[in-house]
Formats: sequence, structure tokens, C-alpha cells
Amino acid sequence: MTDPAENRRGALLMMGSMAAFTLNDTCLKAVTATLPLAQTLVLRGLIASALLALLAWRRGALTVTLSRRDKGLVALRSLAEVGAAWFFLTALTQMPLANVTALLQTLPLTVTLAAALVFGEPVGWRRWTAIAVGFVGMLLIVKPGTEGFSLYSLYALVAVVFVTIRDLAARKLSREVPSLAVTLVASLAVTVFFGATAAAQGWAPMTRGELSLILASGLLISGAYLLSVMVMRVGEIAVVAPFRYTGLVWALLLGWLAFDEWPVPSTLAGAGLIAATGMFTLWRSARVRRRR
Repeated sequence: MTDPAENRRGALLMMGSMAAFTLNDTCLKAVTATLPLAQTLVLRGLIASALLALLAWRRGALTVTLSRRDKGLVALRSLAEVGAAWFFLTALTQMPLANVTALLQTLPLTVTLAAALVFGEPVGWRRWTAIAVGFVGMLLIVKPGTEGFSLYSLYALVAVVFVTIRDLAARKLSREVPSLAVTLVASLAVTVFFGATAAAQGWAPMTRGELSLILASGLLISGAYLLSVMVMRVGEIAVVAPFRYTGLVWALLLGWLAFDEWPVPSTLAGAGLIAATGMFTLWRSARVRRRR
């Protein structure tokens, strides 16, 4: 049985990770109002990759020899990370922070769905029901066919598809592959892609305030990655994983404080459905794994 103290530590690490990710998104949304997205991401990527490389080196995560299968999975995961970054952050520049964050929280539902359809993992009627209700919540946010519909909502949903591919690829990696090394490769892939994009688009001059936001973003995303690696090693997943939805609280608060954004009631209802069904899916999946 897992030590309750370990569960509390895992919950705190998960909440810290979600806070860091959402603060990073806030910095990026603020700075991309005046700077090109590609330029911002290549600078953030250089900072984050340097910090991740140092940490991976200190932990001996750079000396592992990968099999051909694992190399392919790492490459697939990195490509999916590039796609997720492009679509998610493009949507973030055009949509309220809470809306984009809420759509990304459908991830436990899409991962469960994809694992059932692609890998044939068994999913009972309870989780199928949760997935269906969660997608109703997604429709409340996207509002297809109405005046409130935004094309960038589809960008956010495409980002969810890429993140789902990324996470499924990570699940199939061998256990001996260090998480930090995988994260570093993905960070480098994003940096190289956006570096090429920034070179083609040209470089814009930056103010001290913009540089400060980019530096903060690089530090925050590095801390978020580190905390997300640590949280997978502490506590019971059924207890710890639901705390990922504290990111929604941060998104609501920061969107209101930084950008004067507040979701309409239907969006809040959709986010609530997504959070509730996502937490149930995480809990149910963990319970099924324990039984097996």
C-alpha cells in the first residue's frame, strides 16, 4: 500500500507541475502579442534544452543505448511534440487561456480512446460513457456551427491529437529509457523546427521586458518538465493524477488577471464536464490496472 505521505508529495508535485506549465503558457501568450511565435519558441527552447541537457547529464541519462524500436518511438514522440507545440501555441495566441487549457484537459479521454482503438486495450462501459460525456464538454467549448465558433478551437483539438500520439509513443518505450533523455530530444526537436521557421521569417528586435518573459518561460517549462518526471515516481497514480486539473484553476485565474478574460457559462460547464470525466477515467483506469 502506498504511503499517504508519498501521495501527498505526489499531489504537491503534480500541482506544481501544472502551475509551472500554465505560468509558462501565460508568459508565451503575453510575449507573442508583440513577437513572432517561432522566434519566441526558439529562444525558449535554447534555454530549456540547455537546462534539461545539464540535468540529464548529471543523472547519467545521456549514456543509454537505445534499441531500433525505442529510437523510432522517440522520433515519433518528438515529431508529435513539434506538431503539438505549433498547433497549441498558435491557438493560445488567438484564444482565451482557459479555453485552450480546458480543451487540452481532454487528454486522459483521448489517450484512453486511442489505446482502445489502436492497441485493443479493454475499456468498460463506464469509461466509454465518461469519454462520451467528456466530448460533450468539448463541444460546449468549441461551439461548432455557432457564432462563438473559432477556427483556432480546431487548432487546439489538433494539438490534443498530437499530444495523444506523443503520450501513446511514450507508453510503448522500454522501461530503461530515461524520461529526461526523451524530454531533451523532444525539446531539441521543437527548438530546431522553430529555429528554421524563425530564420525563414526573419528576426524582430526585442525589448528587455520581452526577453524577461522569454527567460521566465524557459525556466518555467524546464521546471514543469522536471516536476512532471518526478511526479511519475511518487505516490499512487489514481490519487496523484487527478491533481493535473488544478491547471484549469490556474488558467482561469491567470487569464482573468493577465488578460482580463473570463469564460462564458457554457465554456465553464464544458470545462467542468471535461475535468469530471477525465478524473473519473484516470481513477477507473488505475483501478482496472490494480485488479489485473
